[in-house]
Amino acid sequence: MRHHVLVAFTASLASIAREAAAQELEPRAYAANPIGVTFAGFAVIYSTGDVVLEPTSPITDVRAKLYIGTLGAGGTFPLFGRTASLGVGVPYAWGKVSGQIDEAARSVERAGLADVRMRFAVNLLGGRAMALPEFVRRTPSTTVGASLTVSVPTGQYFDDKLVNIGTNRWALKPEIGVSHPAGPWTFELYGGGWFFTDNSSYLGDKTRAQNSMLSLQSHVGYTIQPRLWITGDVTYYAGGRVVVDGVSASEWQENARVGITASMPVRKTNSLKVAWSTGAITRLGGNFSTWSIGWQTTHIRVPSRSAGASAREQ
Repeated sequence: MRHHVLVAFTASLASIAREAAAQELEPRAYAANPIGVTFAGFAVIYSTGDVVLEPTSPITDVRAKLYIGTLGAGGTFPLFGRTASLGVGVPYAWGKVSGQIDEAARSVERAGLADVRMRFAVNLLGGRAMALPEFVRRTPSTTVGASLTVSVPTGQYFDDKLVNIGTNRWALKPEIGVSHPAGPWTFELYGGGWFFTDNSSYLGDKTRAQNSMLSLQSHVGYTIQPRLWITGDVTYYAGGRVVVDGVSASEWQENARVGITASMPVRKTNSLKVAWSTGAITRLGGNFSTWSIGWQTTHIRVPSRSAGASAREQ
């Protein structure tokens, strides 16, 4: 029974942190942007809900809640004539997991730095590198992009604890995304997968492995005016079976989430984004509701006339 308890409680906090911090419902991730953009901001995320376990588990009434504060920064730049971007997010998290183990109440809390996330993206189609003056004159068209998200094992981790903020492993998510504008409407579809290295210090000397996970996202957005928009969001993910020391410790997940995201401008260079999402189908794992609010400030470097004239003369 101890083995099932450890897996269930670890999965509880790990899954809620992944869904919230990774911002799996992220519209406009592949929308066209000019080069020379730098941005910085912060977001506050709150998630709470139940954890669905196998029917044979001795643990019942498992609930979890998590607060995450994230600082982020990044920018866009030209890469072989295409528009590329690089961003990094540093999160701090506080989480609590509680449940009934053979009718005895148990709970645990953790607080500390979570795993840092880095994302590199490049537009493959419809994303020719353009500075702002040329970018605003273009005719919007379909863009296709590719990205790689990396989760770095920098989060707080104790190899003798059942529940941790950090995962003590690397995770990679390659993804392809399509964004199609149609008047004020935007239609988006992303497809990718998470791949995990092993945690060889799970409960001291055990090795915890996790199979890869398929990830799909779709967004339908409506732009009211520049920088003021709202989207409806859907995501589906499947896989992620956990194996401890070569023995299967959980079934694979197959879950779906729905949500709404809205962004609004604040003065010329700032924006406010709010989002909500909840579980639509949860066969195994976290069935959470998540609320987030974020602030971003943006600076766009505009080439000077003299620089442009010098470039043309060359």
